[in-house]
Amino acid sequence: MFERLDQQLFLFLNSINSPFWDLVMHAISGKLIWAPLYLGILIYLGMKYKRKFIVILLFIILAIALADQISVQLFKNLVQRLRPCHEPSLEGLVHLFNGECGGKFGFVSSHATNSFNVALLSLLFIRKRWYTITIISWAVVIGYSRVYLGVHYPGDVICGSLLGAFVGWSIYSLYILTDNKILQHKPFFNHTPKE
Repeated sequence: MFERLDQQLFLFLNSINSPFWDLVMHAISGKLIWAPLYLGILIYLGMKYKRKFIVILLFIILAIALADQISVQLFKNLVQRLRPCHEPSLEGLVHLFNGECGGKFGFVSSHATNSFNVALLSLLFIRKRWYTITIISWAVVIGYSRVYLGVHYPGDVICGSLLGAFVGWSIYSLYILTDNKILQHKPFFNHTPKE
């Protein structure tokens, strides 16, 4: 039943298209177009956290690697749910941009996983309301672009978003634990010597 609803929602969302939005969504779904955003986030974090930035950068790299690998190795390769553009029952119904379909399997969306991972992890470090609204909106639009382009079902995107947010939150929690116990040289047991 879930798969049928997912397919119907996909067909509805994917059918709302135009040549102009094809170009916009294809650009949004690209990776290099967001390089200035990523660079801006890193520069801001470097200015805000100064000496801690190198450690934060290591945790960011860990989060990116984990989110990407878990979405592919643990989900796509094990679940093996066909992308809508590879689904025989949807042949001729899927709107694609320049016939681009991607790999065979689509659950979960790595784009959604990676963008929500970046969004949640960075907003936990930055903690500004305007940034939170902007970066979550950015991640949602990237997720939607995958459905628009015909390469993912909404369910792929929703589950990928949850996975990415979970990885981002987990790595941030690990960073806080490391910062509290190691970087700030706090003892594991709070012991004050008696006078």
